[in-house]
Amino acid sequence: MTALGLGPFLTFDLLPGTPRAPLREVVARVAAGGGGVVDTSPLHGSAEVSLGAIMSEMPEARDIFVANKIWSTGDYLGDTSHATASLDQSKLRMWRPVIGLMQCHSMTNAGVVLPLMQAWKSEGQIGHVGVTHHESSYQAELTGFIERGAVDVVQTSHSIFNRSAEDRLLPAATDRGIGVFVNLPLEKARLMHVVAEEPLPDFAQDFGARSWAQFLLKWVIAHPAATSVLCGTSNPDHMSDNLMTMRGPPPDEPMRRRMLRQMETIPGFSTIGSLPWYPDKDALYRGQIRSAQAAARTATLR
Repeated sequence: MTALGLGPFLTFDLLPGTPRAPLREVVARVAAGGGGVVDTSPLHGSAEVSLGAIMSEMPEARDIFVANKIWSTGDYLGDTSHATASLDQSKLRMWRPVIGLMQCHSMTNAGVVLPLMQAWKSEGQIGHVGVTHHESSYQAELTGFIERGAVDVVQTSHSIFNRSAEDRLLPAATDRGIGVFVNLPLEKARLMHVVAEEPLPDFAQDFGARSWAQFLLKWVIAHPAATSVLCGTSNPDHMSDNLMTMRGPPPDEPMRRRMLRQMETIPGFSTIGSLPWYPDKDALYRGQIRSAQAAARTATLR
């Protein structure tokens, strides 16, 4: 498992007939550049299908660690049929007999899904059990799973802008040896949007950062609790740039504080939360998820 991984939400969600060549090159860069983790979900539109099809045809991707998710509300409390069908489907889509990490997506029906996943782990169908949520307001509940010893891994949001995980969740994971997958490290490109016209500070060279993406990702990776930091892109060159984050020394804690002070001087940093995901790229990521959201909005307005 590597410190940086690929999260394909929205970026790998294609409509039928859309060419996959750029995404294939992204995965090739991940495999060649030392990115040994991918994290997906059946709820990521066509991303799971796209990622699985690409990786199944790429021998160099066979050793990439696959993390996936289960979303199962069940028809009634205790119903495991949907979760079991989801596991079987993900194995087929990802072309893997064993999923390295299976996570309860957004903690949905966790009381039923987590014990079921523990059974799958005992049976050798999955390697590790996890639970996820991308919203910071759920970090207290995620921490509860850590403190009860209910999971091997938690997945949460963490960035130089959104640092709430450092209050309790990350220390708890460190104390108990629980893995942490980090999502939204670049705030879905919102951080890159606010630094686009800013010069990279000279002190970035002290820890080997040669771009803003590396600067921001290194801040997250440097936290001792972070197991793998997941960032998404459909641009192969951006993927190569991100992977360089794993080269060179990580910033120490005094440097991380200096990096934060630098970001706080940049106009727009404090209001990143008000921006849409992937600013200026709305037309680029128009897959099944965005299409479904647009259809739902239209139906609501009728």
